[in-house]
Amino acid sequence: MKRNRRVKILATLGPSSSDQKMIETLFKAGADVFRINMSHTDHALLNTLVTRIRAVEADLGRPIGILADLQGPKLRVGTFHEKSVMLEKGATFVLDSKDEPGDATRVLLPHPEILSELEPGHRLLLDDGKIELVVTECDATSATTRVEVGGKLSARKGVSVPDTTIAVSALTPKDRKDLDAALDANVDWIALSFIQRPEDLAEARKVTRGRAGLLAKIEKPQAVERLAEIIELSDALMVARGDLGVEMPLEKVPGIQKQITRAARRAGKPVVVATQMLESMITSPVPTRAEVSDVATAVFEGADAVMLSAESAAGEYPEAAVATMNRVAEQVEQDLNYVNIMHSQRTEPEATGADTISAAARQIADTLNLAAIVCYTTSGATGLRAARERPSTPIICLSPVVSIARRMALVWGTHCVVSEDADNEEKMIDRACRIAFSNKFAKPGQRIIITAGIPFGTPGSTNMLRIAFVGSDGLGGI
Repeated sequence: MKRNRRVKILATLGPSSSDQKMIETLFKAGADVFRINMSHTDHALLNTLVTRIRAVEADLGRPIGILADLQGPKLRVGTFHEKSVMLEKGATFVLDSKDEPGDATRVLLPHPEILSELEPGHRLLLDDGKIELVVTECDATSATTRVEVGGKLSARKGVSVPDTTIAVSALTPKDRKDLDAALDANVDWIALSFIQRPEDLAEARKVTRGRAGLLAKIEKPQAVERLAEIIELSDALMVARGDLGVEMPLEKVPGIQKQITRAARRAGKPVVVATQMLESMITSPVPTRAEVSDVATAVFEGADAVMLSAESAAGEYPEAAVATMNRVAEQVEQDLNYVNIMHSQRTEPEATGADTISAAARQIADTLNLAAIVCYTTSGATGLRAARERPSTPIICLSPVVSIARRMALVWGTHCVVSEDADNEEKMIDRACRIAFSNKFAKPGQRIIITAGIPFGTPGSTNMLRIAFVGSDGLGGI
């Protein structure tokens, strides 16, 4: 199934989209990768969803990516004597370690790791940022705060501490169990929530050991500050604008989105833009004009993927949401400004053989108006370098490793095909031409460019370019 766009669509599964028929419908509507939110999924349902996705994959003959999104540490206040309390602006409110119901003057904060790190002047944001407190005094067991923005507060509401780096792992005990279950189910990507530092990724990488790609969700100011280090240790990134917009001023989020997207592109790492992209389609069959512009902006910016959350997981119109995002992406990529923006944001290749070959392939394909760039890739690295160039020519990635083909489903512009590795140049050319022809990227008489490595089948050895004609029988010749 050939897509008519380069950006990928990531759709979250949930009550509205868990059965196999709907998963197939969403894939046909445009979803390339399916997200399983472990905040709302037990291990039995995880395995059921993976089985259903793999059944759709087998029926349609296309590799489909699966992303398991770990919950991460959830920080919450305790309970109250009453159903809720009203915090008035200017009032004093204490968060402490007393394990007893609270009132309008105090409440339990069952997180000693927060209390031990707070300092006067630090902010605490409660209930998704609706209430803002500023610390005036604190010690290891309590924090006295001034209410800057008041409101009604009820039990177990979330706590964010944007000014404080907390000495807590991004992997909770629940996350460790969920991570093991996701790896056992052979998912392709693991998303880590609420990371603050590169060490959070290093901890997860010890567990995954290459069995799945690690996607770092950037949703805390501390992660933005250490973005370069986090990019280096991650396999992909997500601009998680929901929590990012809680912990940082909303007006800063669009600029940070561009910063993260461009930094990931320079590094050749896939980047996903997420949260509230078509939010109104949870209850409406059509989006707002502002939401369409939001999706378009991410596509113009060169994001590898755009994501649907509740729109596809719990909304009334999951198929319409995916189809709408697909249409918007296709239209943006046909815009004359799109090619100019991709060209203007292109960075110089790094001083490696793979980068040099990929940059040359893109330039040759553009100059000669070739039908496709065909990459032989065992590890996926060659496909990533080709996508980093953002060529106007389609990219076909041929990999003998099905897990790599599935993982590449998240990467901009790549059409992945599971194929045996070539063991000589003639087979390499014939196979590339045949697949470009059968997948309707090239017609007889057109030319393609092929990148591969010698010795054949050696990961990370991309060092060869070939231009080939597609013959009338779909086979090729130099």
